[in-house]
Amino acid sequence: MTRFAAPSAGEHDEIPAGSAGGTEVGTSTGPQPAGRPFRDATAWLIGGLSLLVSVLFLVVNLAYNQWNFIPPVDDAYIHLQYARQIGSGHFLQYNTGDPISTGASSLLYVLILGGAYALGVTGSAFLPFAMLFGALSLALTAALTYRLGTRLAGRGVGISTGLLVALSGPLAWGATSGMEIAFVAFLLVALLLVFTGERAENRFRWTPVVAVAAALTRTELLVFAAVLSVAMVWHIVAHARGTKAPWLRVLGRVLWIGLPAYAAVAQFAFYRIVTGSAEQNGVLAKSLLHMPAVYPLEVADKALTNLRIFLTAFTGLTTYDYVFPGALLLAILGVVGLFRRAPQWRGLSLAVGIGVVLVLASVSTLEFADVHHMRYVQPLLPVLLLFAVIGIHSAAQLFPTARRSVLIGGVVVALLFSASQLPAWSLRQSQQAAGIRDQQVTISNWIKGHLPQDARVAVNDVGAPAYFSERYIVDLIGLATNGFATPNLHGPGSLYEELKYLPEDRRPDYFVIFNSWSVHGLGEGGLFGRELITFELKSPRFSYTTPSGGSACQAARFCSKVTIYEAEWDALGSGDLPLRQPAGQIRDRLNVADLRDEERHDYQVVPAHQGFQPRTHLRTITGPDGGDVVDSGRHVVGGESFTFENLVPGQELTIVGRVDATEPAAGEPTGSRAVQVRANGETVGTWEFEADPRGWAETTFTIPAELVTEPTLTIELGPLQEFLGPYPDYAAYTYWAVQ
Repeated sequence: MTRFAAPSAGEHDEIPAGSAGGTEVGTSTGPQPAGRPFRDATAWLIGGLSLLVSVLFLVVNLAYNQWNFIPPVDDAYIHLQYARQIGSGHFLQYNTGDPISTGASSLLYVLILGGAYALGVTGSAFLPFAMLFGALSLALTAALTYRLGTRLAGRGVGISTGLLVALSGPLAWGATSGMEIAFVAFLLVALLLVFTGERAENRFRWTPVVAVAAALTRTELLVFAAVLSVAMVWHIVAHARGTKAPWLRVLGRVLWIGLPAYAAVAQFAFYRIVTGSAEQNGVLAKSLLHMPAVYPLEVADKALTNLRIFLTAFTGLTTYDYVFPGALLLAILGVVGLFRRAPQWRGLSLAVGIGVVLVLASVSTLEFADVHHMRYVQPLLPVLLLFAVIGIHSAAQLFPTARRSVLIGGVVVALLFSASQLPAWSLRQSQQAAGIRDQQVTISNWIKGHLPQDARVAVNDVGAPAYFSERYIVDLIGLATNGFATPNLHGPGSLYEELKYLPEDRRPDYFVIFNSWSVHGLGEGGLFGRELITFELKSPRFSYTTPSGGSACQAARFCSKVTIYEAEWDALGSGDLPLRQPAGQIRDRLNVADLRDEERHDYQVVPAHQGFQPRTHLRTITGPDGGDVVDSGRHVVGGESFTFENLVPGQELTIVGRVDATEPAAGEPTGSRAVQVRANGETVGTWEFEADPRGWAETTFTIPAELVTEPTLTIELGPLQEFLGPYPDYAAYTYWAVQ
């Protein structure tokens, strides 16, 4: 096998004709310097083709929306709102005067848009600017991918890959979506291109700088930058051993490579200082690792399912026309071929392979990883296509007598497949944008025209409402409003309790709710008053086909019906006391579903089965005086554990429990209404909950005085028998400690 000499300073080794990755369409020369970037006519032509495709996407979009710019995904308006606030001097404040929040998934992207806004790109020009900026980013990505392919494996590889990127339907969709997708792809390709340019001297001056920009744009690129940083360190150390460079110089270069890590630490430290959490709100709201109960094997199963969806789509062997058939398999072959036959690019090959795997694994931990045409992993497409083309060249070596025919045929088929799918992707983009117009944009403009200017509006799909309505927005999902991401994961009961913590001047006056979302359960707590209007979208064009075969109307919890309600706060706090005055003094109260109160009482559900999620809900019943009594509860299958405080040692303790142990409906499994009670580890007896078809019932259980030895007492409720059912199955609302 022919191998390469190590690259000398200032030049690149060439792949001999006939070696994997080095054979080109129409030439036998190998990889070569890409030439001067601004005088490369091919780069300009490929970039121009990409820009033309994006412009055509926008023209079709305009035609579908009466010549108004509308993005195909509502999340674009989240970026625009943050950027507008930044440009107006309100850094990362979704509403003016709010605390800083981290709902923008790309910090650098919104900073760029915010800078444009500050320079005068405002009003109706702002969204077109964002969409055209994405189109320009994709054009640069296509041009840089051509240059990267030329540098790695020859001009034929570069031209083929550049054309595939320019003709990619998913990338054109992402570039014109108003999101950061194309900008992320541009930074990823730029990072690899700068790396290859500095690899010859084994001195990486600018690669870490580009890596900083990448790390501040998306967490996925931070992962990629980290892997590439390891490759840089490896090259520097290996080079130092051969040249016996001074160790202080080597140490300085290694420390410089750590620049993206320092930037990431600074970013997360800033988030921690200003918000109380180093994690972005989007991660808190969407990650499987933040569910109410985290089961490692359940998370791994769901993550592997998401990973399989990605791999299937990237393989191109399904009806989901994401890439040309066999792309992923050819890309793997391309990575292996480049690693084996181009020693100077082994570090790059390993970094790309490992980086892609880690990014896919990271994104797979999101609950809806494939939403919006897999937008989280779309930026990987240029790299995937590059190595797929290298793989085609490698595969052609298996046919010595027909190598050139196989090579040209493979590239032509890939290009024809990509080009043939462009109309379908353009149609998708336009139809989905029309769906956003019919619903989110329409609703937001209705809010602006019909609700008071000082109205506070709670929504469970943030984005357009803030951007268009110019009203104060409370984000119940927790992307733009701090503190709501975790309660939303737990359910409407926890959301209700979090809303209670809001100061009165920040509580919503109106609710704008997608009826199929879980937060619609807030209506069970009497928060939804008079119904003002309902919007219903009957056209299927709003849904997104996903690689898993379903629609993102289900996957992303979108729905076709939205109702606007007036807020009712009259019943707030009505469930704080038992329905009847207890015989004694209330020493402590555990408000189940209130996450802050649960934490204070070390509360936890002890499930009888792995995988069970103890979600919360709301229930309203009629009290003894005829008024509404609202309380939040948590579904329990198994048992609970919690600790009371402020007790008087030596006095008998009565636990008043508000529990719904209603008999199940016909056909549902029957659970036990009795639990075993333990106090500080000692078995006390059996507590039989009462059932009331109207909702919860309040029953009591007595702890003997001799067991109350300290001001704190840990109570455990569990099954009457270990392991075997029927298990206790009930909803717990509130427990009071009475002495």
